[in-house]
Amino acid sequence: MSEEGGGGARGAPLRVNVVTIFPPFFDGPLALSIPARARAAGSVEYRLVDLRDFTHDRHRSVDDAPFGGGPGMVMRPAPFFEAVEHLGARAPIVLLSPRGRTFTQADANRFAGGEELTLLCGHYKDVDQRVAEHLATEELSMGEFVLSGGEPAALAIIDAVVRLLPGAMSDHDSAYGDSWYGREVSAPSYTRPAEYRGHAVPPVLLSGDHAKIAAWREWEGRRLSARRAGLPEPVPDEPKKRRRRGRSEADPSG
Repeated sequence: MSEEGGGGARGAPLRVNVVTIFPPFFDGPLALSIPARARAAGSVEYRLVDLRDFTHDRHRSVDDAPFGGGPGMVMRPAPFFEAVEHLGARAPIVLLSPRGRTFTQADANRFAGGEELTLLCGHYKDVDQRVAEHLATEELSMGEFVLSGGEPAALAIIDAVVRLLPGAMSDHDSAYGDSWYGREVSAPSYTRPAEYRGHAVPPVLLSGDHAKIAAWREWEGRRLSARRAGLPEPVPDEPKKRRRRGRSEADPSG
């Protein structure tokens, strides 16, 4: 399969391994909507691994106090190493961590084009750094905020990846038109009714002129990308008039 993922046929399902102390966290979401459709289509298989199965004390402890003192508890390295070894997992092995670089659509495309993806979910104060340095092949974050554990981040990554697999979506063109798929954010969308509580759909979308609609969507994507980044919104060029068939035509975005 190509690096971009998407609607092409797969020879074998993508294996998604999730190492967590809360396997039931995933039961509901993976049985619904696109993650479930991808599994039903044979494009993905999920393996949920309970980290506590790789502990060796009667309390099934996965955490301990940090060396050097300080608040909170740190997840031990041994259960992570043993769980990954039990799976026989190959790269990419991803530790979900606020220290990681931000997950992007390019990562989703890359993972969708692979054979296996392993997600390591931390919890408590931190994960022993040896997991990051000597087990994980990369660290990823969902952004500059802290979650209670890696599980919500893992679900977000799974959803972003499996929606690109064959059988997950009935219309893969919809995925190609999404924000971040070869572009920045996408243009806004509208549906019926054409006017609601005095708020009308932009007339260009009702015009039937596909060239003008495409130009409008490109422009709106640029404008909203700038706004999202905290940059000044681009200023439209003055309408460029040109002569065609004896008529003066304005910029198609107008």
